[in-house]
Amino acid sequence: MDQSLNEHLTLRLRVDDFYADYAHVLDDDRLEEWPDFFTQDGAYRIVTRENRELGLPLHLIYCDGQGMMIDRITAMRTANIYEPHVYCHSISAVRVIGVEGREIRARSNFTVLRTMTDGQTLIFACGRTFDTLLDVDGELRLRERLVVLDSKRIDTLLVIPL
Repeated sequence: MDQSLNEHLTLRLRVDDFYADYAHVLDDDRLEEWPDFFTQDGAYRIVTRENRELGLPLHLIYCDGQGMMIDRITAMRTANIYEPHVYCHSISAVRVIGVEGREIRARSNFTVLRTMTDGQTLIFACGRTFDTLLDVDGELRLRERLVVLDSKRIDTLLVIPL
């Protein structure tokens, strides 16, 4: 097998594993581990497709650094009041779209199903992620995650990260 193809496949598998681990942490309610997927100064933003296409700077969620992510999870656990529910993330169409040194640019599609305590399951969100990952001592970390929602409305409070 060609060396460059082997390196590409190895990187693709690492990114796939990273995305799977990310989804499982959220779906298993291990939210305190979520900030660890980012670099210390990592950014996490959620924007609607409409705002992104129009170049509007309004984000539904904007976390700049792990500290803001930790605060978000702490507030969710201690201060927010919302109807209990669980998410199930499906991530597909993962693509590594560029590599420069330790920096990896990737994108994926996602669908998030939300199940309420009464058993009702609905599609909660779907869209794309545009990520910049860094290889930090052999571990992948998000320097930036931009979540682009296909819909411009969410039917309930966006509490758990996507």
